[in-house]
Amino acid sequence: MFNILVVDDAKMIRRMLTMELEKMGHYVVAEAETGREAIHLYEKHSPDIVTMDITMPGLNGVETLKEIKKIDKTATIIMITSHGEEKLVMEAIVAGAKGYILKPLSKNKLIDAILRACPEAYGL
Repeated sequence: MFNILVVDDAKMIRRMLTMELEKMGHYVVAEAETGREAIHLYEKHSPDIVTMDITMPGLNGVETLKEIKKIDKTATIIMITSHGEEKLVMEAIVAGAKGYILKPLSKNKLIDAILRACPEAYGL
């Protein structure tokens, strides 16, 4: 399926996302805790998809998305957000995010977001 980079400042969320994505048949190439780490790991691994927490210390998810898009304008990035972050979500979509997942996370939300971000991989 897809090689995925998981970016979230919360270790528990990273672990949960990694487990769910791997159960779905994807390969998590790396996990990043910060935006800077995500940029470095993106350059190193060139993943098919990035799941990106929108609120992180230092570079937030939108700033990190913009930096990754400078490296690879075709990067597929799915934002992960909580209620009340609509302004940041819209900024991320305008900056090139392929979609978003609203917390709490679930397998169905992950499947739906990946399907919407990469429909061609599913023959759609």
